[in-house]
Amino acid sequence: MATATARSSTRTGKQPDHGAWFLVLPALIPILVLSVGPLLYGIALAFTDSQSGRTQPTQWVGLLNFQDLLHDTLFWDSFRIGLLWAVGVTVPQFFLALGLALLLNENLRFRWLARALAIIPWAMPEVVVGIMWRLVYNPDAGILNETIRNLGLGDGRDWLSGLSTALPAVILVGVWAGMPQTTVALLAGLQNTPGELHEAAAIDGAGAWRRFRTVTWPALKPIALSITALNFIWNFNSFALVYVLTNGGPGGRTRLPMLFAYEEAFRYGQFGYAAAMGCVMVAVISVILAVYLVGRLRGGEEK
Repeated sequence: MATATARSSTRTGKQPDHGAWFLVLPALIPILVLSVGPLLYGIALAFTDSQSGRTQPTQWVGLLNFQDLLHDTLFWDSFRIGLLWAVGVTVPQFFLALGLALLLNENLRFRWLARALAIIPWAMPEVVVGIMWRLVYNPDAGILNETIRNLGLGDGRDWLSGLSTALPAVILVGVWAGMPQTTVALLAGLQNTPGELHEAAAIDGAGAWRRFRTVTWPALKPIALSITALNFIWNFNSFALVYVLTNGGPGGRTRLPMLFAYEEAFRYGQFGYAAAMGCVMVAVISVILAVYLVGRLRGGEEK
């Protein structure tokens, strides 16, 4: 009887295939070694007094780093700046990318060339983008100030060193650098929308805005929600672009949380304290992901 059951399970495919793990291991091991392992080590480090150059053994301090973090106004200022940066980049990035995707979806001449040019900022490393825009914002010989002078609009200014202009200037660079990725995702969604739906709506007398609202946007909505959530997470965790542009200055006006944690760890040697900052940022991102996933699941159930 047992033999017949085993044979039946084998025929129906219910018996687990242990050999499949050998196919998964080549992809699983790098994730465990390079992502999960450092994450767990960083979480453990947050509960210690680890410092660079310390001669005494590292000791377990429990929640002391997190208690100090609650009263660290500089960190919470950087957290506020990080949220402003993430929202300030993500929102205009999406709307500009949506407009560009709608344009590139039209049957225009040299559309292939326009699509290729649109993804150039995405193909450039963040360090290169930062250096290029530093030259654009250069107060003496930058193209932006030279244009302002030639148009007779003033003498220009030091955009990256001004207390009131540094963050908007950096946000502009972030929007420019990240917009192609959003454009590609939205353009893929537009191309997967059946053209017959637009033709039927046009026959019924629907204008361009109504066709967008009733046909285009429902098809794009899942992609828009996904790419917006990912963009917010990526922007909140930004480091290289702002580091090259301003290094967190002037006066900490562009010091994002990741920059603050980097300085605590590698400039001041407070590894345990910096790890606690990383844990807080991971917790915030996890909450955002949880809210996003719950919203998507509820939306799927309603359908």
